[in-house]
Amino acid sequence: MNVAKLNDFLNNLGGWIWDIAPKFLLAIAILLIGFWLVKKVLVVLHRLLAKAFISPELEGFLTSMASIALKIIVVLFAAGTLGFQVSSIVGVLAGIVFAIGLALQGFLGNFASGMTIIFFKPYKVGDWVQISDVFGRVERIEIFNTLLVTPGNKTLIVPNGKVTDSIITNFSMKNYIRLELKVTMAYSESFPKVRETIEKALLDFPVILQDPAPIIGIESFDSHNILVSVRPCILPDDYWTATFETYQRIKHAFNEAGIEVAYSEGIELGKIGV
Repeated sequence: MNVAKLNDFLNNLGGWIWDIAPKFLLAIAILLIGFWLVKKVLVVLHRLLAKAFISPELEGFLTSMASIALKIIVVLFAAGTLGFQVSSIVGVLAGIVFAIGLALQGFLGNFASGMTIIFFKPYKVGDWVQISDVFGRVERIEIFNTLLVTPGNKTLIVPNGKVTDSIITNFSMKNYIRLELKVTMAYSESFPKVRETIEKALLDFPVILQDPAPIIGIESFDSHNILVSVRPCILPDDYWTATFETYQRIKHAFNEAGIEVAYSEGIELGKIGV
């Protein structure tokens, strides 16, 4: 009796495999050919978007969304070949997406923020920005994150939700920025001479823009020195080079002109009153 049941089971299994095998092979073929076609479509889409002069941020976002949508369509076609009800699969997927959405509200917030960044463009790839307390050059804008590269060549991954909730300082939006440098001078020195010496040092430095012209003025009077503010304009990409080199050139110009940089020579100790 058991042998007869086993034979029936094997016969039924063989018949089922015989029936499902062509569908299974067809589904695999649909997946392979479908994903191959998706790659080709994405290449064509990339070229069309490039010709349309769409920004790299929006181009990457649209390509990513198209890739996900097309791959889902291919999977649904393959599932339909195996006999699954596509409408039921779509319903199940909708339920799964809803449940995942509740569990991953933070990710969805980052997604919405990513769309906001892409369409309203507070910055673009290549801009130097400060977001909250981090500073760097925008390397890539993704759906969920923005990637910054610091001057020290570190990659910072900033969630887009944090970006839209923070104050963004874009150093590249106006094509140039003003450095905020501080130089001290002794009270015994002539400020017109100091200003002329600094102006000459800046004029000989090709990184410094002459239009708009550098601003040089007395910022404050301290107990031991006069604080001079030096604010030349530069291109954003020259920020660090200009900062270090400008200080070096001013120091060299002061030495050549015999200008002393003020500093405290000592500390006098005394009693603190009660």
